[in-house]
Amino acid sequence: MATNDNPEKVMSVMDHLRELRNGILISLVAFMAATVAAFIWSNDILGIFMQPFSPVASTVDSKLVVSNITEGFTTQIRVAVIAGLIISLPVHMFNIIRFVFPGIEGKTRRAILGFVVASFVLVVFGAYLAYFRVLPAAVNFLTNPYFVPAGVGFLLNYQQNVFFVFSFILWSVAAFQTPLILELLLMFNVVNRKKVLASSRYIIVGIFIVAAIITPSPDFVSQLGVGIPMMVLYFLALLVAKIFRWGEA
Repeated sequence: MATNDNPEKVMSVMDHLRELRNGILISLVAFMAATVAAFIWSNDILGIFMQPFSPVASTVDSKLVVSNITEGFTTQIRVAVIAGLIISLPVHMFNIIRFVFPGIEGKTRRAILGFVVASFVLVVFGAYLAYFRVLPAAVNFLTNPYFVPAGVGFLLNYQQNVFFVFSFILWSVAAFQTPLILELLLMFNVVNRKKVLASSRYIIVGIFIVAAIITPSPDFVSQLGVGIPMMVLYFLALLVAKIFRWGEA
């Protein structure tokens, strides 16, 4: 608590440690509560990850199966823990920002808030693109009658395919954070904007290599669906850097 003897509200080392301890405890409680809630509604969450395979599972002689008796339980536990971490992530981010912000200047503070908002928007965009656009296209491509003859069914492992969907969404979300990393490097003049622009041809090739790695199928439609938005975001990051004159050192 601030007093008249401390008008600038300068915190001691012990105050910082207590603040850190309280933030960690709040984060742990939020994570545990979110994990318990996710376990209670784990069937609904699992239904989301199984939805991309519904066109396959609805066909004759096609189904999702478990390979051992513990697989269903372990899958629910793993999904609940991961979902609990994701659901409680805003609390963790808030605690980190609240702990760090008092020592940051106003201009840098606004920049960090802007990057946090942009990161959240890119997370939502990456997850939407992966789940609603790329995955359905990939499943349709891989289950095409040209590759799987009529009368041949699918026997899909339950746990493997659930986490296949999750890992693809996660990698897509991570890939769409790279423009922000580039923007930060430009903002702090770690890299030169003109040199980055001059290397565009190599960066674009790298973008489509990454898109080919993270997309679940080898068809060019899925790869373009990830690669083109990443390329647009790359040039958008350079445009923003030019407007604010970042990366000119």
